[in-house]
Amino acid sequence: MNRTRSFILVFSVFLLLLAFGGHLAAQEEAKATFAGGCFWCMEPPYDELDGVISTVPGYSGGHVEDPTYREVVSGTTGHLEVMQVTYDPSVVTYEELLEVFWVNIDPVDGGGQFCDRGQQYTTAIFYHDEEQRQLAEESREEIAESNDFGMRRIQTDIRQLEEFYRAEEYHQDYYRKNPLRYSLYVRSCGRERRLEELWGS
Repeated sequence: MNRTRSFILVFSVFLLLLAFGGHLAAQEEAKATFAGGCFWCMEPPYDELDGVISTVPGYSGGHVEDPTYREVVSGTTGHLEVMQVTYDPSVVTYEELLEVFWVNIDPVDGGGQFCDRGQQYTTAIFYHDEEQRQLAEESREEIAESNDFGMRRIQTDIRQLEEFYRAEEYHQDYYRKNPLRYSLYVRSCGRERRLEELWGS
């Protein structure tokens, strides 16, 4: 009888520790979603960051459920190409993710990004909660005050994330799967040249 009670006690403690450990693991992950033009180009800067667990290209902000790439790039769904970042906030903060976002976009271009034109390539920060919304708005104000954009105002929207749709598999890690095509695209699109004009090297 005593052995049975001891076993039950030990097993109960084990289950509690397992549940508590799972809760801690869940707490170590958070998500952030950014629209910075072509999602292929927004993946490498975040993959390089310590604390980033995964990056997933996808679509958000539109009115069509589970859209395809062809539908999104047609400009008829209202969706933007976005990058969803899963990260460990104990290693990298949301503020640091915002800093990476700003220096990888042209915030005063409201018609798209670089050679990619249309609403589907415009920039936005999709916040997941109230804290992210506040931090995003503060960072946009800081960027506007600390940079000389002349008479042009920042065109980047701050919007609540409602739905995120993962892009087709061939878009995932595109820059790694197709390094030559990706490099040619980046150079021919004028992205690096414009970013250097805005933010320096």
